[in-house]
Amino acid sequence: MKNFFAHFKGDLLGGVTAGIVALPLALAFGVSSGLGPSAGLYGAIFISFFAALFGGTNTQISGPTAPMTAVSMVIIATIVALYDGSVSKALPIILAVFLLAGLMQIGLGVLGIGRYIRYIPYPVVSGFMTAIGVIIIVTQILPSLGYYPKEDREWVEPFKPQAEAIILENILEEEAQEGILVLEDFQETISRADEITMDAIDAEAKTLAAKEASGVIGAINILPRAFRNINYLELGLALITIFIIYGFRRITKVVPSTLVALLLVSGLAFGFGLDYRTIEQIPEGFPMPNLEIFTSFTIGSITPYIFTALTLALLGAIDSLLTSVVADNMTKTQHKPNKELVGQGIGNTIAAIFGGLPGAGATIRTVVNINSGGKTRLSGMIAGILLLIILLAMGPIASQIPAAVLAGILITVGISVMDYKGLKAIPSLPKDIRLGPFSLSSEVIVMIVVLVLSTFWNLVYAVGIGLVIASLMFMKKIGDLTAKRSGVRALGVEEAWADERNFPERLREEVFIKHIRGPLFFGTTSEFQQLSKQIPETAKMVIIRLDRMQYMDQSGLYAMEDVLQALQKKDIVVLFVDVLEQPRYMMERIDIIPDLVPLEHIFESFRDCVQWIELHESELHEMPSPADKKLAGE
Repeated sequence: MKNFFAHFKGDLLGGVTAGIVALPLALAFGVSSGLGPSAGLYGAIFISFFAALFGGTNTQISGPTAPMTAVSMVIIATIVALYDGSVSKALPIILAVFLLAGLMQIGLGVLGIGRYIRYIPYPVVSGFMTAIGVIIIVTQILPSLGYYPKEDREWVEPFKPQAEAIILENILEEEAQEGILVLEDFQETISRADEITMDAIDAEAKTLAAKEASGVIGAINILPRAFRNINYLELGLALITIFIIYGFRRITKVVPSTLVALLLVSGLAFGFGLDYRTIEQIPEGFPMPNLEIFTSFTIGSITPYIFTALTLALLGAIDSLLTSVVADNMTKTQHKPNKELVGQGIGNTIAAIFGGLPGAGATIRTVVNINSGGKTRLSGMIAGILLLIILLAMGPIASQIPAAVLAGILITVGISVMDYKGLKAIPSLPKDIRLGPFSLSSEVIVMIVVLVLSTFWNLVYAVGIGLVIASLMFMKKIGDLTAKRSGVRALGVEEAWADERNFPERLREEVFIKHIRGPLFFGTTSEFQQLSKQIPETAKMVIIRLDRMQYMDQSGLYAMEDVLQALQKKDIVVLFVDVLEQPRYMMERIDIIPDLVPLEHIFESFRDCVQWIELHESELHEMPSPADKKLAGE
């Protein structure tokens, strides 16, 4: 306990400063997600406190982040659409997905997966982060213009016929679930259809209209209408917010410019009594757990979102551990990756129970904490407590914040989260792939694929596809490199090793020596299988030197079997030299040894092998070579 409070002064200042920085971002992320500002604030409170308490990075400040919010936004929109646009109806399932993601993060930490997260390829992370920035910027253009598709009557009106059809379809589904057959009891259908009101149709039409205008593609499609219906007051508030955020940073970085913009623009708008649009009402009092997560839980309701929850968990893990690395570099300490994942999982699990957004380690807030004097986990816990105090004491005041101000804040977040380092490197990356007449960089291809798919299609699948492409390209590169270094290529030309220089000259035409330098695995098998075709026609015996082949996988094993069988058909004798433990074990499992290569044809050294050949030299000369057989056949 004494050590826990050893740096209390620094932790207090760091936690308070980080909490102040987190406040506007938490509210903005909550609004952006579709669950409202309270969800962002609740997430910041609980994740910050519990991830710090149980995590493995002393100075980490956690909470909703841009990547986690972007993915959450997609999940929320998808589930809400299934519940007729009702957030309240969809909320238990949404929070159950967040809860499952938190539990999965705990599982990742317990299983020790944390140490492997660092192997995520940089182009995948770069493309994803840039896509996050693009998504946030594009989707915040509409609120910064003061345009909300649901409130545009001309936009909503065409969706009413479809809305009425959906409502009728829902009635038929309800009757089917109740065992009512329409043809037998058509009057019941008519009776229920008569209860459809214009308000219900209008509400459903607004849901459809909002869905059509959601996401990057939807926002781009509706931009012309938005520009024709600009609310100049809202646009002015957003632009002033952006100007203050960037301008105040030039004056000082001691006070967070985001907080200055939030307080100044909100204060002026409220003080002058401007007719602006406020954010949603923030509930007063201590956050209460949403028990519907458990009371309405069914396996069937959560099953379709297991992969989505896993993706959210992995993204949170990557986001957090990248921040942990930044913290390590600044503090010259070493974080515990698996413990950090457990802490993040506990934080996300508890946040979900209380209706909060999922989050991760936040780089900017962590850096602010360290620079302000934060040294231990206490700083992250203080940040969470500060946000809770602000919620309890200033909830009604915070509810008067203009929505356009948060849109402006989010646009600056989108600009800052993009990976400019990766984008600037594009022209200088080596072009290692040829597509027809074009030379391209494999890393640039991965980055652009992830960027485009994430922006215009699906964040979840884009990362998976990016990982698959990056892995395949990596395996191809390693396969080519290993094949080159192992001597699998250029099979007809073998440079003699030191102990082969005294090999009897009289035997050189009849004995072919093959070197394998490095592992024989799936990346090199296609080249190795050409061995039997490239042995000189005069060869009657092949020595395969395996003293530098440390590893053989199943693909390599069967490639070796194919080559040996091909050589056996040509009556070429194969001798092994110095077979190492793992390859020998593999070849013994499927009887390559001794069926295709007898034990008497396996030697511990090249000298032993040469001595055996010299003892059987007379037999070697009597053996017909492939060239002799060809002549005999003619």
